[in-house]
Amino acid sequence: MSTRVQTLQEATLPDLLQEIDEIYATRGKKVVHIDLSKEKPDRTALKKLLLGPTGNLRAPVLRQGRTLIVGFDQETYERLLLA
Repeated sequence: MSTRVQTLQEATLPDLLQEIDEIYATRGKKVVHIDLSKEKPDRTALKKLLLGPTGNLRAPVLRQGRTLIVGFDQETYERLLLA
């Protein structure tokens, strides 16, 4: 398994989102799931969900195939990665 660390910023969001079908984003204790094949959230909503105060993608970020997981939630990681 290869691990790459890179900083993703707002300018890279459109390219990244073209390669993603689902997003799971954790904010506090809440996990937000967006199915991009069914929903088309606006850019402002996506920025609020995915970017931190520095304008970089919030951490940790894990990409599993066409699924993007932003933030950490033990249950989400177990459900998506150990299934």
